[in-house]
Amino acid sequence: MAVIVPFESPREPSIDPLVDLVAADMERVNATIIGRTGSEVTMIPEVAKHLINSGGKRLRPMLTLALARLAGYAGDGHIKLAAAVEFMHTATLLHDDVVDESELRRGRLAARMLWGNEASVLVGDFLLGQAFKMMVEVGSLKALEILSAAAAVIAEGEVMQLAAAKNTATTEDEYIAVIRAKTAELFAAACEVGPALSVRQKAEAAASRSFGMNLGITFQLIDDVLDYGGAAARLGKNIGDDFREGKITLPVVLAFRRGSDDEREFWRRTLERGETKGTDLDHAIGLMVKHRALEDTIGRAHHYGAIARDALALFPDSDMKAALVETVDFCIARTH
Repeated sequence: MAVIVPFESPREPSIDPLVDLVAADMERVNATIIGRTGSEVTMIPEVAKHLINSGGKRLRPMLTLALARLAGYAGDGHIKLAAAVEFMHTATLLHDDVVDESELRRGRLAARMLWGNEASVLVGDFLLGQAFKMMVEVGSLKALEILSAAAAVIAEGEVMQLAAAKNTATTEDEYIAVIRAKTAELFAAACEVGPALSVRQKAEAAASRSFGMNLGITFQLIDDVLDYGGAAARLGKNIGDDFREGKITLPVVLAFRRGSDDEREFWRRTLERGETKGTDLDHAIGLMVKHRALEDTIGRAHHYGAIARDALALFPDSDMKAALVETVDFCIARTH
């Protein structure tokens, strides 16, 4: 029997094709971001630039640029909208770190550790104000409607997460509802707002939103897995931060639901009551492995990733469409 040996191994999914296709527009977005962080109040640009320059991929504004081009938009309003999306994201990070009492963000000290909680919250508010100024300047009521609605939903998601915090009785449906609002809504708005600048069919707008929403859920589910098995450098935070902060994520929901009475008591002790000891994180990971919680969370991510890919099917084939499909694969492949 002949054995065929491939000369080249399959290429790992990469975000590089998307980065390359939107590079020229992203230069303009970055210039806009730098210009809009200026303020006579010295602390504002210091705090904003600390996070903005900390090495994030800026996936959300890239998606705004990419979907605008995929939908045939030929103007330049998408530049300010992409910058507004990044400012909204940065503001939520500043606020999240205060709520979660996080010490690291993207591998560096969180802004709250350097300037305090009050400054982090207020600079986040400043960035939200700048985001809405740019939305108004673009002059699209539909774009303003999409992003302002997203801001309200994200805030609701934050409150939903507070209600679910340290609650081991959280169901899978309840958890998906939280990340749909808290994380995926901004992905959805980022993808919907660019095409909204064009006069497009409603089906294309709905497809763009569906792509972003399902990509956002996929992205967060993989983040949940990485917190229990990723590399700190890749995550930009310490392994086990979710565990130490008592966060209920999907791997926890699955492990709790599938566990014995003794195992459920372990989760209540560590997450609800915050009574942890040195070996608890290792034990938590062991329970997740035992009950296939991490593996099945990745499976859920594949499911939502497939929906995201299918959402793009009605767009004609192009390099941009292929790059967006590969971006879904890249988000899932981060577990490798």
